[in-house]
Amino acid sequence: MRKAKEILRLSYDQGLSNRAIAGACNISPTTVSEYLEKAAEAGLNSDKLSKMDDESLGKILYPEKKEKKVLKQMPDMNYLHKELKKKGVTLQLLWEEYKASNPEGYERTQFYYLYNKWAKTLNPVMRINHKAGQKVFVDFSGDRPHYIDPETGEVMYAELFIAVLGASSYTFAMAVSSQKKEDWLRCNIMALEYFGGCPEVIVPDNLKAGVKKACYYDPEINPAFTEMADHYSIAVLPARPYKAKDKAKVENGVLNAQRRILAGIRNLTFFSLSELNAGIKKELQKLNTRPMYVVGKSRYELFTQIDKPTLRSLPSKRFQIFTFKYATVHIDYHIEVEKSYYSVPYKLLHQKVEVKYNDHTVQVYHKGQRVASHLRTLSKGKFVTDDAHRPPEHIKYLEWSPERIRHWGKTIGENTECLMEKIMSSRRHVEHGYRACLGILHLSKKYSPQRLERACARALYIGGISYRSVKSILKNHLDGQEVVSEKISSRSVRHENIRGGDYYRGANNV
Repeated sequence: MRKAKEILRLSYDQGLSNRAIAGACNISPTTVSEYLEKAAEAGLNSDKLSKMDDESLGKILYPEKKEKKVLKQMPDMNYLHKELKKKGVTLQLLWEEYKASNPEGYERTQFYYLYNKWAKTLNPVMRINHKAGQKVFVDFSGDRPHYIDPETGEVMYAELFIAVLGASSYTFAMAVSSQKKEDWLRCNIMALEYFGGCPEVIVPDNLKAGVKKACYYDPEINPAFTEMADHYSIAVLPARPYKAKDKAKVENGVLNAQRRILAGIRNLTFFSLSELNAGIKKELQKLNTRPMYVVGKSRYELFTQIDKPTLRSLPSKRFQIFTFKYATVHIDYHIEVEKSYYSVPYKLLHQKVEVKYNDHTVQVYHKGQRVASHLRTLSKGKFVTDDAHRPPEHIKYLEWSPERIRHWGKTIGENTECLMEKIMSSRRHVEHGYRACLGILHLSKKYSPQRLERACARALYIGGISYRSVKSILKNHLDGQEVVSEKISSRSVRHENIRGGDYYRGANNV
């Protein structure tokens, strides 16, 4: 308005021409003419101009255009925002539906503009457009709940697991004793059962129980976690390392759990993990039924409307938690699992296999194919063997006897035979000594039968009744040393400095 006043002043007070005013104000002469015409129509002069404020002058020079009455139907923004959470729904589709019911409504560009302008007024977290039933975000809370051990009075800290559905923010919480693999898998299973269905994707953080090797581009998922995801037909998409925004939903869920659940039970005392979980469950229900400020609905209401209808059904059987390990098949076609031994097909000798086991079964896989399955034994040192895994020439192994083993030892020498007899008799089951005896016989090919016989003699003398003792004697060339086999004489020695037993019995003790 300052330039407009300057134009009028130069005309009224100085009497300059339109061209001169245009040059002084650095505008076109046409613009000067328009300002003067509007001022003349309003009857302005120098006196009126000096008494007029900017707002009044603006109304004269810039009269408001009469707005056309808007007859177009405004779209329901809350409805659009809710529908966009559903799988496959796009803003283009919603505009087409809007136009079908409102032919005179807004065109696509203006429709997009109005919605995006409205969406900017929402909370940034709510603006993330998660599809219904697509993702569940999982993590452990940094703040930990606790309970009291009733026997020792010790404070026992637990880990708080949080799972949040992306679209509705429906939350699950559970306390477990650790972040180990077994507890991690159990928490994920319980979360899916709490939701009553399976989403498409699980988004975990990069903890070791879920992600074996974190990587920005190609993370390696823990085999047990992969097995669980396959059972429920769920994809695992870990958050990128150091990218908290990838799991912002669960970060907010953890914050709500700390403020609404842990804070809610802060003054209560629990004496077991089950009691602690009972308290968490009550506060969790309050959290899920509490209306959210921005949306005006509770998490449970949104869950029943948006997420629940799109979740896939749970499998008929719950996933069984297994432990995974790699093992190399021994020469006797057995592998070791927790100090027990299980057979695999003999053709896999010296091959590396993957073992999956729990408290009930042991399953062995080679190149993704299951090659053996056994009932789990909890007895240390026990052999579990399937006869179908034996090679044809070893089928007669079942007919082996201690006499046959002793006969093979006798072909080397008497000391070898005697040592094998002692090895078999020292085992709880005779068959468990066969491996050690076969190992001793195998040493004759490397060190010669003569040296093996002398080594067995020395092993008998020193009480080394094992394969390791014989191997050590041969390796250290101790078999060449003379073995003293004579027994020490039991005759008593008489000497004037020896007092005798009577002295200690008090007969001659003065």
